[in-house]
Amino acid sequence: MEKDIAKVLLSEEQIQNRVREMGAQIARDYEGKNPAMVCILKGAVMFYTDLLRAIPIKLTMDFMAVSSYGKHTKSSGEVEIRKDLSTSIENRHVIIVEDIIDSGFTLTYLTRMLAARGASSIAIATLLDKPSRRAPGITLKSDYYGFEVGNEFVVGYGLDYAETYRNLPYIGVLKPEIYENN
Repeated sequence: MEKDIAKVLLSEEQIQNRVREMGAQIARDYEGKNPAMVCILKGAVMFYTDLLRAIPIKLTMDFMAVSSYGKHTKSSGEVEIRKDLSTSIENRHVIIVEDIIDSGFTLTYLTRMLAARGASSIAIATLLDKPSRRAPGITLKSDYYGFEVGNEFVVGYGLDYAETYRNLPYIGVLKPEIYENN
């Protein structure tokens, strides 16, 4: 895998330091509110587990699996729910935990859907934000974000290409020749 990485963008240490800072901020903002933390599978799972361990308040955990990419490197714009929540979020403070905001299609769809299900509030915590890739008309912003990244194909720490590279402990830029001809 290492040979497929053009460069390390964010080290394991940088990620862990920022995740701890984000956890402390969320704990301050949600003290006494028992937020429902919703992990968007599969990409956010590493970030999610580290983030939750950094939040020393009562909270609940749930998971959703959604996709707007399939096996492609660009979003189709159509969101498919592959696994839905297992508990109600009605009258709950919800924090959606995502690996990256790219086009914004998926999170725009999810925030609308969860609001329609009666959430008291909805916030977004994302490890990476890639504002240069927002789809036209989408003004989505993360309430808590780790790092802003440029328009490079990033993998590692949960992010993948064709279901691989998720287990890298850092965020790296994938060499274009790995994905351009597939």
